[in-house]
Amino acid sequence: MSAIGKKLLRDLWGMRGQALAIAVVIVSGVAMFIAALGTMDALTRSQQSFYEEARFGEAFAALTRAPNGVERRLQRLEGVATVQTRVVADARLNVEAFDEPITGQLLSLPERGQPTLNQLVVRQGRLPRRGTETVVSEAFAEAHDLGAGDEVTAIINGRHRALTIVGVVLSPEYIYQIQPGGFFPTPERFGVLWMSRSTLGAAYDMEGAFNSVSFSFTAGAVPQDVLDRIDQVLAPYGGRDAYLREDQVSHRYLTEELKQLEQLVTVMPVTFLAVAAFLLNVVIGRLIRTQREVIATLKAFGYSDWDVGGHYVGMVLVIVAIGAVGGVALGTWMGQLLSQMYLEFYKFPELHYALGIDTVAISVGVTAAAALGGTLYAVWQAVSLRPAQAMQPEPPATYRETIVERLGLKDLFDQPTRMILRHLERRPIKALLSVLGIAASIAILMTSTFFADAVDFMIDVQFNRAQRQDLTVTFTSPTSDEALYELTSLRGVVEAEPFRSVPVRFQHEHRQYRTGIEGLASTPEIRRPLTDDLEPIDLAAEGVVLSNYIADVLEVTRGDTLTVEVLEGARSTRQIRVAGRTKQFVGVGAYMQIDALNRLVREGSALSGAYLALDPRYEEETISALTGRPRVASVQLQRRAIQSLLDTMGETVLTFTFVMALFAGAIAFGVIYNAARIALSERARELASLRILGFSQGEIGYVLLGELALLTLIAIPVGFVLGYGLCYGTAVGAQTELFRIPLVLTRRTYALSALVVLVAGGISGLVVWRRLGNLNLIDVLKTRE
Repeated sequence: MSAIGKKLLRDLWGMRGQALAIAVVIVSGVAMFIAALGTMDALTRSQQSFYEEARFGEAFAALTRAPNGVERRLQRLEGVATVQTRVVADARLNVEAFDEPITGQLLSLPERGQPTLNQLVVRQGRLPRRGTETVVSEAFAEAHDLGAGDEVTAIINGRHRALTIVGVVLSPEYIYQIQPGGFFPTPERFGVLWMSRSTLGAAYDMEGAFNSVSFSFTAGAVPQDVLDRIDQVLAPYGGRDAYLREDQVSHRYLTEELKQLEQLVTVMPVTFLAVAAFLLNVVIGRLIRTQREVIATLKAFGYSDWDVGGHYVGMVLVIVAIGAVGGVALGTWMGQLLSQMYLEFYKFPELHYALGIDTVAISVGVTAAAALGGTLYAVWQAVSLRPAQAMQPEPPATYRETIVERLGLKDLFDQPTRMILRHLERRPIKALLSVLGIAASIAILMTSTFFADAVDFMIDVQFNRAQRQDLTVTFTSPTSDEALYELTSLRGVVEAEPFRSVPVRFQHEHRQYRTGIEGLASTPEIRRPLTDDLEPIDLAAEGVVLSNYIADVLEVTRGDTLTVEVLEGARSTRQIRVAGRTKQFVGVGAYMQIDALNRLVREGSALSGAYLALDPRYEEETISALTGRPRVASVQLQRRAIQSLLDTMGETVLTFTFVMALFAGAIAFGVIYNAARIALSERARELASLRILGFSQGEIGYVLLGELALLTLIAIPVGFVLGYGLCYGTAVGAQTELFRIPLVLTRRTYALSALVVLVAGGISGLVVWRRLGNLNLIDVLKTRE
């Protein structure tokens, strides 16, 4: 090994504590990057593989009823490659030992074999062949511990039918199995079952007919043109606006999840690596300053500028390599855990977390680039240093009275405190960088913990202020408003409000959005749209209130006029005024007075269901009374929805938050520990001189650690401001169509972030205090300035 190579190893060993602290920060950034990118890659590849193997449809359409002969007309449409018709129906399910209502969706299968599109992956047993045989989705089977040979009871078209389970399957249509109208998976209360077409068709009077159809397209087909042709064919049969795969519920949720992961891949690791680059800049810069004489000697002995520059670049790369190796190992482990967590919500036949070479190369490359970028200036200083210049010591420091002292406040501070203030004022850039480094760690801590505050706020707004119902009852089809009186008469029902749901397509100028309008009471008390200030909105007699997301997509404000195309019934098209906007964190929505909505669809006083407020004493009795009624399609308990939200958030967001908090804590310690060690190294001779002059260890410790404490206290409010900005950027960046993360920062988040930094500062101070006590005054004073 060359002499300069041995020097590199000795230097690294001498600064092992600081190098290790920087490596920990790099480990955190690389691990975050590897885990998030690897999980996103695994989900994407699993999704594509499943879609291809199962021949997932590229478009879908629902209709009221069409004879099988229409299938041939659809097949002949330009751009259509494959057509798969089927029967789809809702049902209520009963499972032994589970006394809560279960909503079921029944889908037909061909009499033999797999369907042409949307094929099933059999995980257990076989496909149904005849009669009441059925296969169930894996999520539902796992929730109730069902398997081949078990039975479930389904209320099909008002009649109880015992169904024999012959298999458990996965479907590309239900990778994320969610109940229509819901936002979170509830596999205990929503099941998907497949039966033979002859059995299901006979049960729902659909023999020789279909009410659902899937399509694949030919190469080069223009999707929207094909959808228009499909709508024209299906319109006489109650067609309800064909839609592309991108609007299919399961696919949309998975796509939104991948978008959020993409945010995670970019924002947080970049922040971590930026902090690591800052630390390297400070440490290497300080090392070069203290090695001026060594640099001069190297150059005097013939080492070129490249050799000297390569020496310090090599030092940086060794630290990066240590951090990268640790980060790749930790990130791989975290990615595997994260992938397994996703498998609980997204049902793939297989989800293999495979760490690609490209992922490792990108993470290490980005880390090395960030580290070198952070130390480039310091290394250039070493390269440009002339030997004769380097042989000379740095000019002595110039100390003078601080601004505070010149203002006449000198007597307010003792001598050690004035020394702290003078040192900070002499090197303001260094002090500023130290403050920014500590503030960055506070900002990262706030970003990692604010999700918990956001989830609490979302639950409060969503379920305590906007959706205050105890029970949601949905009918199999729009029914007379007399049903509301019937619901109100049930014992235990305190209050009931009707709702009407109608699928629509909004259009404003060239922008379109497909969603549904929910008709509510004029002054709703149970289900209430809220203003941006979270105040209830009274719905006007005319006009539609849009959620902020839809309004932004369509670029409309209050008073604008929208074109609304109703996608069911008479499919009327009307112009409607935008009456206002509503804040909504989960999902999107549009709201009208129920009477105005019924006029829009040209129906009488119809309702799709009702929101009920219950007396808790009669909850079970009310549910029991409702589940026996043939026109009731589903009964959803609100507290179960809240529990589902908590379960989902608890296992994903809050786990992520915990890991982030650990990493952020490591960064905080790394920043503060390096600041303390650098201060000790730079001022060792000065402190030793003070000891010789008679200052006690406590006084020189106060001079050194007091400076660190002052910088930390200044950094805390700066970190709060940076943290707020970073949380804002994260919340805006993580917004998707289905979820909007509110920017909510409580005192707990501020206090916790400050506390972690103060604890890290305290530990770093103890380490430095111990070294200060072991300072060899003679050796230190022998060193040259």
